[in-house]
Amino acid sequence: MKNLLLALPVTALALTACGGSDTKTSTAAAAQAQVKVADPLVTTYDGGLQILDRTTLKVVQNIPLPGFNRVNAAGDGRHVLVSTATGFRVLDAAGTTLRAEEFAAPKPGHVVRHAGRTVLFSDGTGKIMTFDPRQLGTALPKVTTHTSEHAHHGVAIQLANGELVATLGTEDKRTGIRVLNASGKEITRNEQCPGVHGEATAKGEAVVIGCENGVLIYAGGKITKVKAPDEYGRIGNQAGHEESPIVLGDYKVDADAELERPERISLINTTTGTLKLVDLGASYTFRSLGRGPHGEGLVLGTDGALRVIDPESAKVTKKIKILAPWKEPIEWQEARPALYVNGETAYVTDPAAKKLHAVNVESGKVEMTADLPHTPNEITGA
Repeated sequence: MKNLLLALPVTALALTACGGSDTKTSTAAAAQAQVKVADPLVTTYDGGLQILDRTTLKVVQNIPLPGFNRVNAAGDGRHVLVSTATGFRVLDAAGTTLRAEEFAAPKPGHVVRHAGRTVLFSDGTGKIMTFDPRQLGTALPKVTTHTSEHAHHGVAIQLANGELVATLGTEDKRTGIRVLNASGKEITRNEQCPGVHGEATAKGEAVVIGCENGVLIYAGGKITKVKAPDEYGRIGNQAGHEESPIVLGDYKVDADAELERPERISLINTTTGTLKLVDLGASYTFRSLGRGPHGEGLVLGTDGALRVIDPESAKVTKKIKILAPWKEPIEWQEARPALYVNGETAYVTDPAAKKLHAVNVESGKVEMTADLPHTPNEITGA
């Protein structure tokens, strides 16, 4: 599955030294910058970005940006990182300004936020860049750079103690993970994870990495393999919650499918090292997974309903009807309904109707619906 690779041609740029020399000044400048929308949401569309006020769902700013672009929260409550053809650009979502600065990264891939650090992965070079998002300011912060053994479509996460969990692979084959200590020295690795893809963090900083035959769990300094119940049981997209030891994952079983439309999800218990499957009765996509305010599993199905799952009992406790039934398109870049969760509110895009819905997870009510001028694709908050 290539759902996180850019399909556009890219221009390889040298990795530049980032940032201003005075991060305190930059941070202060950012804090004093004008806030035009205190609670921003950002959606992409074909050829641009839309910034919305989360409290009203009104579009505050439209920013044309040619090409296929992706968005991820930067981790400071204000900025969003926009993946373009050449790197990660900085969008001041609160100030409604797309800045010119860019973290140069051929084939920009995953963005991971954890323990006050933001980690960027360049699929084109295998470079891993980590920085403190609070120092974004008006210039790029200094970054700490790590180099993968080979360029590949990968991901990395930095833990509170400075350890870095990073994937292993080449352009043709991905095999597992390695862990570096705070000094950059490798302390352990595991290469029993074919097709390694995606990450999530559970309670106690247990890290789950997906494989084509289960997952790897890194916790307490050790890597544990949890096998899937099927010979090919691919878990490539995960959603974690800091209060839950259980990670929500997708689950696919057809290695030869042009596009598999799975109807089961996986629940990985990082404490017991076990894996359960839950039948949803409807398919979903890689943009369908989320977690509720208390760690509930959330899955947006192609029947138009948002399912709320109790991770402990592995039961669907609620189905919230939001959209008309829809079908996943063959090309992963094409718009399909997407889920973004902030606290008790789940935001669901409706590309077919050019709408955005705000749903209260606990009450099960659709609280707001807004019409959008452009067909939404991806969505995130700051």
